[in-house]
Amino acid sequence: MGLSRVRAIFFDLDNTLIDTAGASRRGMLEVIKLLQSKYHYKEEAEIICDKVQVKLSKECFHPYNTCITDLRTSHWEEAIQETKGGAANRKLAEECYFLWKSTRLQHMTLAEDVKAMLTELRKEVRLLLLTNGDRQTQREKIEACACQSYFDAVVVGGEQREEKPAPSIFYYCCNLLGVQPGDCVMVGDTLETDIQGGLNAGLKATVWINKNGIVPLKSSPVPHYIVSSVLELPALLQSIDCKVSMST
Repeated sequence: MGLSRVRAIFFDLDNTLIDTAGASRRGMLEVIKLLQSKYHYKEEAEIICDKVQVKLSKECFHPYNTCITDLRTSHWEEAIQETKGGAANRKLAEECYFLWKSTRLQHMTLAEDVKAMLTELRKEVRLLLLTNGDRQTQREKIEACACQSYFDAVVVGGEQREEKPAPSIFYYCCNLLGVQPGDCVMVGDTLETDIQGGLNAGLKATVWINKNGIVPLKSSPVPHYIVSSVLELPALLQSIDCKVSMST
């Protein structure tokens, strides 16, 4: 790592700054309630939601071929048909999808302590939000959690030529902020995109948010630092800058 101080921090959004997984679970619980009470799918409701969760985890989205609403409604339609049999029920699939989505967005919030941390950090360094994913989906989340005002710039992977971990998107972010890769720190919860991307682009440091104490695979990229919460970042940055002043 170079001897310059940190000048910019790139933050991932999902499960780094907001609890996307928790919000999604709440959405699924609302759908289970709907299916059980209105449609009398007693055991099937949870099976359907589990199937959708698997489909979401394997999702390959190509914005040029389809729209995210159609794709995700199809996940629900397929899951219902696989579980219940019979003809496809697009209307029910749409009802489930929009209930899951609206509940999920309601629970995507920036916690007060995260807001306070970002506000303080921005007095010292430039902040950029760098999130992968479909343009519409990510912009809806950004609006729902009202996080845009805490950042100097927001970059959504689905709006760019390449997403994390491609170095190009990191260089684009550096250009936006007028900084060099060696001035920047990437903070995120995903080794394969956030950490690998930061390493690929030659950033000053990568910080992995490992909330659940996961043991990474031997083949996984190795972050410079590991913390269990994004709120540990200010103290960590002080130690990174302290190393710099000692080195100089």
